[in-house]
Amino acid sequence: MRHKIKKATLGREKAQREALMRNLAESLILNGSIRTTKAKARALRSFVEPLVTKAKKNDLTAKRNLLKALYTKEVVNKLLKEIAPNYKERNGGYTRITKLGARANDAAEMAKIEFV
Repeated sequence: MRHKIKKATLGREKAQREALMRNLAESLILNGSIRTTKAKARALRSFVEPLVTKAKKNDLTAKRNLLKALYTKEVVNKLLKEIAPNYKERNGGYTRITKLGARANDAAEMAKIEFV
């Protein structure tokens, strides 16, 4: 039974799952939107939204925490300087997931995740 189990494992070990989330988050921050499976998009939302909330503070502690969660300084700087200031007045809900239908080869449900 799955009572009170919240994280999506996505069929991966912990290290692989963390690397996947970091890569997807970097792609989302750099490009503004990405196309992925619905399950990955829902897991990515719970990874990215706390990062945007931290980036809204825009202090040294926030920058260090973002550097722990993401790979490159370029992405952290874009998040701090371009994305987070757009959401100063917003209390969460920074991303939107749009369903795109099934993928042709394996019928996986696809979705587009983007910043609002």
